Amino acid sequence: MEGKKRESLFLCRVSLSYPTKNPASRIQIFLQASEAGTNCGHDYPRDSHLQTELEMRARESIMNFLCSHSDNLLRRSACQEAQVFGNQLIPSSMPLKKATVFLNPAAYKGKARNLFEANAAPILHLSGLDVTVVKTDYEGQAKKLLELMENTDLIIIAGGDGTVQEVITGLLRRADEAAFSKIPIGFIPLGKTSTLSHTLYPESTNQVEHITNATLAILKGETIPLDVLQIKGEKEQPVFAVTGLRWGSYRDAGVKASKYWYLGPLKTKAAHFFSTLKEWPQKHQAALMYLGPTERPPEEPEEKPSRPPLYVRLYRRLRLYWSSPSKEIPREVAPEDWEELKLSTVELSIATRNRQLDLTHTEDFMDICIEADTVSKGQFVSRGSQKMRDPHICPEGSQCIQASRCILQFPEGTEGSFGIDNEEYEAMPVEVKLLPRKLQFICDPRIREQMLRAAVQ
Repeated sequence: MEGKKRESLFLCRVSLSYPTKNPASRIQIFLQASEAGTNCGHDYPRDSHLQTELEMRARESIMNFLCSHSDNLLRRSACQEAQVFGNQLIPSSMPLKKATVFLNPAAYKGKARNLFEANAAPILHLSGLDVTVVKTDYEGQAKKLLELMENTDLIIIAGGDGTVQEVITGLLRRADEAAFSKIPIGFIPLGKTSTLSHTLYPESTNQVEHITNATLAILKGETIPLDVLQIKGEKEQPVFAVTGLRWGSYRDAGVKASKYWYLGPLKTKAAHFFSTLKEWPQKHQAALMYLGPTERPPEEPEEKPSRPPLYVRLYRRLRLYWSSPSKEIPREVAPEDWEELKLSTVELSIATRNRQLDLTHTEDFMDICIEADTVSKGQFVSRGSQKMRDPHICPEGSQCIQASRCILQFPEGTEGSFGIDNEEYEAMPVEVKLLPRKLQFICDPRIREQMLRAAVQ
């Protein structure tokens, strides 16, 4: 009897520390331990610490096993759907469609590579695409690689906000950016912050489902045009952003929140509270010049008009040759109507309209939000938490401006940093220009359908 008790305790401890990746094995050992304890007449008291710990570990193992099984079913279903694309017949004279993937393995605290290989790579390879995966080794490498990239049919960004910002900056710095900016761009959200995924894909609480749905959407190829901000300093090359620019106290406090990790869910409030102890009130002085919205030109037809017959082309050329040269009438260029503003703010943000896409708009503009510098410390802490969830929210009492172009100037000695698509840059005088509908990003077909319905209504 005593030997069976020892066997029961041994199996119970093994079930807690059994070195296997299969949760089912741990559950099986736990059940064997319980059976051994029952057979020897040993019943653990209800308040036994060992039994409580065993029950908690067993529940955790069961939940992990069920979640893992559910994720595997999602992956299998996505692969079966991708295989339908791969089984489609193409003419022998047609080359395979080339896809270039820019993967940032360091995204999501180094987990991005495993997430990509487990959830996205099998789908891409089954789809019949000629896939080339380019892994970045250091920050800024994607910009340089884009300058050397050869022709491709599809660009896929696998990472977070920083990877997106690097890829589009490298793409739009090319001498032939006019041609390359027409290449469809897919986005696989693998980063800790993937702001663009809220625009392109439906919300999902399951990470595996979110990644597989995004990858399948890339195969379907539905695109929407997104605005881009061109941000240029006096000497630096331009940087491009699809979300926006932030400068101010909320951004500065937010980047320090990770230092207070030991406070758990209170780390964000702690970062903003301690920020008020260092300096208060927190005011940022600047001068802003801006131009108003511009009219949206009509969309060009996707299909080019057919070439006229030969006799029509000959007639046009002969008429042009024999006709007297027309006098060019000089056109008067209307002066640009710049507005100038001196501002004192707790935070300034310049954001695209990509989060609120509307096909019915007749004007193109970016949103400039100048937040009042009269907030209390309590308001600063509470709004700071809201800003962590939605960085470009414009609270009540703020001055909102719609502009197509702006110039931001600072007094001498101004220090600090910008947040451009959640990437940190040194604060300096800059010119921000809106490039409306510059890039074609692939989205979930359901998102595009919602936009078209809203436009019709």
